[in-house]
Amino acid sequence: MTSQGSTRQPKYQRIADALRAAIRSGEYGPGDRLPGENDLMATYEVARMTARQALGVLQNEGLAEARKGAGVFVRAFRPLRRRGIQRLAHEQWGAGRSIWSTDTEDRELVVDQIEVREEEANNRISDALGLPPGTRVWTRSRRFVLDGKPVLFAMSYLPSDVVADSAITQVDTGPGGTYARLAELGHGPVHFREEIRSRMPSVDEAGRLALSMGTPVIQIVRTAFAEGGRAVEVNEMTLDSASYVLEYDFGA
Repeated sequence: MTSQGSTRQPKYQRIADALRAAIRSGEYGPGDRLPGENDLMATYEVARMTARQALGVLQNEGLAEARKGAGVFVRAFRPLRRRGIQRLAHEQWGAGRSIWSTDTEDRELVVDQIEVREEEANNRISDALGLPPGTRVWTRSRRFVLDGKPVLFAMSYLPSDVVADSAITQVDTGPGGTYARLAELGHGPVHFREEIRSRMPSVDEAGRLALSMGTPVIQIVRTAFAEGGRAVEVNEMTLDSASYVLEYDFGA
């Protein structure tokens, strides 16, 4: 039964399985060039499209990346482990530390493409923040680049009546970031809710995150609630799925 099932497996998938096994065994290490389309065509006696599909599988899984004019290489980037619960603890941002320090350890993180502005909230954001339609909010958009690789683009929305004239409306929010400033304003988060889904990226998202064709993104929408249940921030995050491991560690 198993043998019959394996023979029905597409040729490109069998080639991808062999290459994946070679990567995991160490035959091909981080940064090594994988056999090209011509090599795979000759070794496995398949058409170019089949060889291309096999390499595409590894790229979509985040194991390999294409370099224009050079070939397909084993990814050298070490996936980022996002510790979803520990990173949001009050002991983290309340002590003036970035919530990102839980994830990045000693790796180099750069935040770029930062834009801060006030605008009218659309219906989706108004509903999430519990505000009347058309209420003005402050938005903070930024891209996170780790070890030279764009890994996440985030857009935060905060009620104008809460954050107006505070450091949250500036590019640099100061030690502890937005949550520490909210606490100083008397609206510190005491509860968070995250919703997670996977989807294909828009053209703009693929460009911002330098994604290979066919790579999905993870979308995390986090809502922060202050004492009394008021929503004080909605943060829509778009993650390169090949760059992340999502970790949730909690008691029974």
